[in-house]
Parts: sequence; C-alpha cells; structure tokens
Amino acid sequence: MPETTPKGLTGLAFGGDYNPEQWPESVWLDDVRLMREAGVTMVSVGIFSWALLEPSPGEYDFGWLDRVVDLLHEHGVRVDLGTPTVSPPVWFYRRHPDALPVTAEGVRYEFGSRGAICHSNADYRAAAANITTRLAERYGDHPALAMWHVHNEYGVPVSACYCDSCAAHFRRWLATTYGAVDAVNEAWGTAFWGQRYASFEDVNPPRAAPTVGNPGQALDYKRFADATMRENFRAERDLLHRLSPGVPVTTNFMTALSQCDSVDYWAWGREVDIVTNDHYLITDGRRTHVNLAMAADLTRSVAGGAPWILLEHSTSGVNWQPRNPAKAPGQMARNSLAHVARGSEGAMFFQWRQSRRGAEKFHSAMVPHGGADTRVWREVVELGAALDSLAAIRGTRTVADAAVLWDWHSWWAQNLDWRPSQDADPRERADAFYEVLHDRHLTVDFAPPEADLSRYPLVVVPALYLMTEAAGRNLTEYVENGGTLVVSYFSGIVDEHDAVHEGAYPGPLRDVLGLTVEEFSPLLPGERVRVAGPDGSELEGDVWTEFVTLRGAETVWTYADGLTVGRPAVTRRRFGAGTAWYVSTRLGADGLDAVIGRAAEDAAIAPRAELPRDVEVVRRSGETGDYLFVINHTAADVKLPLETPGAELLTGERAAGRLAVPAGAVRVVRLDG
Repeated sequence: MPETTPKGLTGLAFGGDYNPEQWPESVWLDDVRLMREAGVTMVSVGIFSWALLEPSPGEYDFGWLDRVVDLLHEHGVRVDLGTPTVSPPVWFYRRHPDALPVTAEGVRYEFGSRGAICHSNADYRAAAANITTRLAERYGDHPALAMWHVHNEYGVPVSACYCDSCAAHFRRWLATTYGAVDAVNEAWGTAFWGQRYASFEDVNPPRAAPTVGNPGQALDYKRFADATMRENFRAERDLLHRLSPGVPVTTNFMTALSQCDSVDYWAWGREVDIVTNDHYLITDGRRTHVNLAMAADLTRSVAGGAPWILLEHSTSGVNWQPRNPAKAPGQMARNSLAHVARGSEGAMFFQWRQSRRGAEKFHSAMVPHGGADTRVWREVVELGAALDSLAAIRGTRTVADAAVLWDWHSWWAQNLDWRPSQDADPRERADAFYEVLHDRHLTVDFAPPEADLSRYPLVVVPALYLMTEAAGRNLTEYVENGGTLVVSYFSGIVDEHDAVHEGAYPGPLRDVLGLTVEEFSPLLPGERVRVAGPDGSELEGDVWTEFVTLRGAETVWTYADGLTVGRPAVTRRRFGAGTAWYVSTRLGADGLDAVIGRAAEDAAIAPRAELPRDVEVVRRSGETGDYLFVINHTAADVKLPLETPGAELLTGERAAGRLAVPAGAVRVVRLDG
C-alpha cells in the first residue's frame, strides 16, 4: 500500500512553493538560512521547471535541481518534488502545436501562460511520461524526498479541449462507457430535435452551434474531460509508484466551490495517496473565514475524513482579483490554524520568496519583497513556532456534527443552458446552507449522495437537481432509520443522464418528503414572496417558488402572496423513525436558520447559544488525545466555558473553567483524559 503521509516528515508541514530557478544561486543559502529561522519543514520544488530541466528535446540539465535538493536536505527541509507537466516548454509546442487546446468555438490557444494542454494529445502524454520517468529515476530514492507532486491544479484554467484528437478520444470513452451507440441515443434522448446517431463516428464534442445543444451530450463531455485529466494523473502516478516505491503521490486540488467547477473531487480523492488542497480567500464582500471553513471541510471529506495537507494559501494579498487587500495582522495565522482545525496536517503557501518578475509578482509570499524586516515575515516566523507546538495532533481526525450532500455532476447538469431560472444557483445554495450551519457552530462533513449517512443526526441537501435512483433510496432509508433530512428546491429532478424522472417532481424523493411538485414558478429579479408560519412568524423568499401538493407531509410555513399563495412553502414529514423537511423557495439567512433550527430539534442537536458568532470551535480527536480549537474572528476578547480542562498548546498555559481567547487569536487545548 502507498504511504499516506509525507515520508520523513515528523511534524506538521510548513513551507511553500520554492522556485529557486527565479533567483541567482547566491540567494539560495540565504533562503535555507531563513527557512531554518522560520521553522520550515517542507517545500514544493520544480512544479514549473520543465523548460529548465529539458531545455531542448532529449537534452537534460538536472545540475541546478541536484544542488537545490541537496542543499535543502543539508538544512533539514523535506521536498515535495513536482512533475512539471502543467507547463510544457515552448519547443514542445512548436513541434506539436496540436497539443494546445481548442475552444468550443474552434479557437486554438497559444503558448505563454500555464495549463494550456490538450489532455487527449498523444505527444503530450508521451512527453509527460518521459520527464516524469527521468525525475523518478534521478530523485526517487533521494533522502530529502517526502512526496511527489504531479502537475498543478488540474482543471485550472483549462479542463476541456474540443479538437479532433479529443473528438476521437470522446468516441472511445463513449464506447467504453455505453457499449453501443443506441445506448448513447437512449441516454441523451436524441429522438428530440432529430439528433439520433447511427455510429460512434458521427459523434463530436459539443462544439459551438446555432442554439442550445443536447444537454446529455454536454454533461457527458464534462465527465469525459474530467476523466481524461484523471487518466493523465494516473499515468504519472503509476510511473512514480513503480520507480519511487514508498513515496506518496499527490496533486494539489482546488476544492472550494469558488475556485474550481470542472473537477469531480469525489473521484479524484480516491486516486491520490494524500489529499492536498490550495485555497485562496475570495474578497467579494462575504465573510471570508466561512468560505475557508467550507473549503477545509470539503477537502477533509474528499479525503474520506483522513488528515490532508493545505499545500497552498497566501500570507497576505493575492494578485488575480479585481481588488486584492492585505490580510490583517494575525489573519495569516488564524487562516492557517483554521485549516489545521478542520483536518490539515500543516499550512503551506504560494510561495516562499516573492517574485520580482512574471504574472504573480504582486502575489504575497513568505519572504516579501521587503525581506525579513516586514510584518509578514515576522508573522511567518511566529506561525512556524505555533505549528511546531501542534505536532501532537498529527493523525487525529476532525469530529463532525452534520453532513451536507454535494455532487459535482449535479452542479454541472444544473448549470447547463435552458433551466427554469438562471438565478437558481447550486453553489449559492450550498454556500447559504453551509453558512447557517457554521453560525450554529456545527462542524460539517460533505458527502456524495450515495454515501453511508447513518452516523449523522442531520443531513442537508442544498442542491441536488441530478439524483440517481440509488441516491433517492439512500436518503429514504436514512430518514426511515431515524435521520433528519432537509432538502432544498429543484432537487431530485433528473437522473444521471439529465432525463427527468418518471412521474411528478421530485422523483425519487416524493415518498420520503411526502409531497409532489406540480409546477415550478421562478420569480423575476426583485420579486419577493412572504412565507407565513402558524405562530405568526414570517419569512421572505425570492428567485424560486413551487406549486407543492401534500401527500403525507404537513405544512410548516405557507406562501402568503404570489402565484403560489396559500400553498405549502416549507414542509415536514415524519417518515419511519426520522423526519424530512422540504424548502420550496429561496430563503435568506434568517429563514434558513429558522428551518435548520427546527430540523436540529428533530435531530436532537442541542443549540450552542453560548458561543459567539464568528468564533469557531472545532474538535480533533485520535490516539494522542482530544484537541479543542477555538478561533476568534472577532475584534473582541471572548471567554468560553471549558467543560474539560487541559493544556493550551500555543501559549503553554493551563486552561480550566473558562478559556480566554483574545480578539483575532487562536487557542488549541489538549483536553485532559
């Protein structure tokens, strides 16, 4: 079995992408001296170095990389060694211009950025295998090597190519997936608009057409593009396993729904030896720490609950958003330790030393342009010491209170053209439900729709437009066996081929929810509906309403106006030993909180009113003990009740009775017992 922790790493991972090729060798000694000062334990090397390692076809220069890896080893820094296959050299593209991807409109991209790859191209695959083999043969048993880092951020910025090579590969994929072209016709519903295919050779990618194309074809092409990238990852991974046994292999994910929408991370999580993730704050006016927590919870869930590694985030501002504010004092440590609380075995950054040239020269780094006499550097050193004090948490697991179901295939399908409303955004609902759970201080696992849900008292479905019959049975059995389920609108509508389930909406959820939906009634921009409760409470919805008919459920909130006036808006059904809730309109934060509050009562989840908003409390548990992380995102000092005393690991102080957490600070208590 492959290793699932970085080889030779005894503490938490702390460091970042190290790109010494951007600097003269005279800087390298200063780099390793500063790494030791900061407590760096691991760096990622060589991710964008193909053009230097193979400056011309078949000619190699490993001397500089030899010196870098040896120097890091001499100074006790482990190496996450990249295969540089995300950025082939210019000579490769001049020899093989058809390896550059083509858009659906027929435009071929040019060399000069990164990730411009047709993943079906045979020449690219051969060249990637060659450079990976050369690296593995040279460094596979180097004493500094901690793990292999394949490629970089698959799916960003290009996941799908529409060239002739991809068309041929797509046909082979369809033949393997469906067996016969008639099965494709059935799955895609090609009887509509006379789209029937007589053979696989007739099928092309969903290129630009006069109007909307076949949605089943478009959905399968997203699956094909994702599977093709995964094929290439597996090819490199298998070479590395064979040539460098005992060293784990990873590739850096971007699980945040705000950062990548083209990769099925449930499938990818099964392919890597260690799940690693890159996360960057999106400065869109939202509470950025909530998005961070959501991404960390999703990453941990992709890892099956096992520890993972934050492989990239930023020390301060980034450079690729319209506005890129600096992080406030203390925010870097707070962000880093929030990831650790939710399962990461460390905190690494892009990048070690801030670039003077290139597209990311204004992206913050561990060593800023101003060097060691800067606030960022001083905070980097403090963070290194903090992570060193938390080494005992390695191998422990984050404890969750509830689950949110998420499916990338459903996201892809719902976002295809010609849906009832372009404002019905699955990511928005996932964000909204997660934020309510977060503000109730519930730690969340994410799960695919067919997963075992029996350990969760509460399961939330914010958006599952696409739902298999098996997933419907899974949710029905979950509730029947005592679980509490909350389902949002426009879920359970189509099967895995984007075909509407037979019978009334919501397909496989009709029985467990105890209702049918006769018709969708989306709202126009600016329209609102009032939703009234029997106790006089009133909520407000927008974007979406439905004509709901009860078939065993009870009405909890009713539409008070609009086309659906008098109809059920929020329902509840006792089913077997459990309870199922349905929300048929888009409620705001207060409305969702009211529904989740009622559902939490059904799930016997006690309220945690003593915890202030924006103070996270997360627990990790394992053989070395129980650890309580308290992260104060507010500008006020707080004191929280501590049921079990223990040792506070960041300050070395004893914690008992009430735990004091200063404004913007983090405390980690190793609980007694």
